[in-house]
Amino acid sequence: MVTESLLPDDFDVPLTFEGPGFRLEPLGPQHNERDHAAWSGSIDHIRSTPGFPDGDWPSPMSLERNLQDLERHARDFRERRGFTYSILDGDDVIGCVYIYPKKGVAGVAEVSSWVVEDRAKLDPVVYESLGVWLSDWPVEVEYEPRA
Repeated sequence: MVTESLLPDDFDVPLTFEGPGFRLEPLGPQHNERDHAAWSGSIDHIRSTPGFPDGDWPSPMSLERNLQDLERHARDFRERRGFTYSILDGDDVIGCVYIYPKKGVAGVAEVSSWVVEDRAKLDPVVYESLGVWLSDWPVEVEYEPRA
């Protein structure tokens, strides 16, 4: 199945973003161990985060299966079908941001993000910062508000 790019070809997708107390970089295989440790240690917290209402993710998986997911996200990024970023503090993975097309609606991206439980106070900061950053992207964004 071929999916069209979420964004126009002439839009340079940012490879970094600096926010207050965090930075973003594209999620990839190089983050596997740190990403796996981050989400697997905060499953209940992530499931309670706006944007993850179904409670199916995250669910326990092996490091190898996590690597397959990261490779898929990196491929989506390269092919401009979706954009997943690691939220980092130094070298520590403390969360993720997902920017993917809304199913059945052209030109609209659904955005979700999570941070690890011990960084929960950073969640609204990430949310607000992403709202400003994404306002410069050539796509309508749907992103669940944070309390």
